[in-house]
Amino acid sequence: MTNEHTFGPLLRFWRGVFNLNQETLASQLDSSPRHISRLENGRSLPSKSLVMSIARELGLGERDTNHLLMSAGFTPLVEKVDFYAPEMRWLRKAMTLSLRALDPYPATLVDGAGNILMVNRGWIGFYRNEIPPEILAAVTNHFDFLLNHQSGMMSGWEDTLSVIMMSLQQAALMRGNPESQQMLDRLIASPNVPPDWRQRGARLEPMASYRVQINVNGSPQPFFSVSQTVGAMGPNAYVSEPALTLNTLYPEDESLDLSSLLDQDLEHPLLFY
Repeated sequence: MTNEHTFGPLLRFWRGVFNLNQETLASQLDSSPRHISRLENGRSLPSKSLVMSIARELGLGERDTNHLLMSAGFTPLVEKVDFYAPEMRWLRKAMTLSLRALDPYPATLVDGAGNILMVNRGWIGFYRNEIPPEILAAVTNHFDFLLNHQSGMMSGWEDTLSVIMMSLQQAALMRGNPESQQMLDRLIASPNVPPDWRQRGARLEPMASYRVQINVNGSPQPFFSVSQTVGAMGPNAYVSEPALTLNTLYPEDESLDLSSLLDQDLEHPLLFY
């Protein structure tokens, strides 16, 4: 068996961190030094229970346990973090400052399920001329918003939505999370989802940033839609909680001034400054 997985080098690294030889670790795991050696040189692959036993014996935290799991080909174990918990106050403050700094460009902060946690003034001003204020105030999910409201403002929205749906579908399957699949099923039921979204999504490579045409005052304007991950460093950035993303629209035409959108009384339940 070739060493196609990175579990072996990681296991060897962690033995070195805690100054354990193969015999000592094997004894702690009720295993054999020969098996530990085969794991490290890639001749054997561990079971998920063995990976978890190794993590427990070494006293690894969530981040490093998930690194071991992913290196062996297993789905990481992620505990949901409450963004509104008292201990997350510092992060809420940091995100508020980030959103305010992005004005006048429309920006939202969303969690891993697409729930909108915060918006900036630029976002409210950008959409309130196209979407009634009472409807905009009720928006709580980024993907719902794209499907049921923003798609009517975009040109060529079918491909954009198809790529997003494909990414959500694969994430739900890989996580094996019933809640993610239930959310996806609800989105798929939207009449705005292209009937061939699977085929469209399969032909297109997703990117964290992409170009999109959005109507501004009745005229289509090109924008860059940019998504920035807020979370852990390294591989765990995509599986650690809180899994946050800042989504921002930047006009491709630098002469398009959006600052006037802020010259009005802007309110929204998710605006915190």
